[in-house]
Amino acid sequence: MLKNLDPRMTADLLDVLMRMGHGDELVLADRNFPAHATAASTVTGRLVELAGFMAPEAIGLICSALPLDAFVPAGALWMQADGRGDVPEPVHEDGLAVIRANLPEGGGTASLERQAFYARARNTFAVVRCSEDRPYGCFILRKGVIFPA
Repeated sequence: MLKNLDPRMTADLLDVLMRMGHGDELVLADRNFPAHATAASTVTGRLVELAGFMAPEAIGLICSALPLDAFVPAGALWMQADGRGDVPEPVHEDGLAVIRANLPEGGGTASLERQAFYARARNTFAVVRCSEDRPYGCFILRKGVIFPA
């Protein structure tokens, strides 16, 4: 048993988060995303399963341990719905609310066209798949740094 960790944190997720360094990116994928194929191309080659979590819950769990990056214009990215451009779907609005609550001062978000998202996802550190069933419910979270108080 460990102290000060969300009891829903899995060992696999904690391991991936601990191994990431500043600037490494993590995909949070919905159930529709080609998670296994994409994970095979990542730095770790791992797919972490977070069954039972919708995207906003999973983002909250991840951000309870992972600082988001404020040294780049977007410490978090979301997948655009086809033909909708930079207009967020409800799943994005819900996820972005959690992300914004966890962004450090100066941090931002942006969207990526679906195929550009897939291309970037293949170069991330790892993929975490949750049980989100709303289409396009995919995000990329970039690890930031922690400064001593």
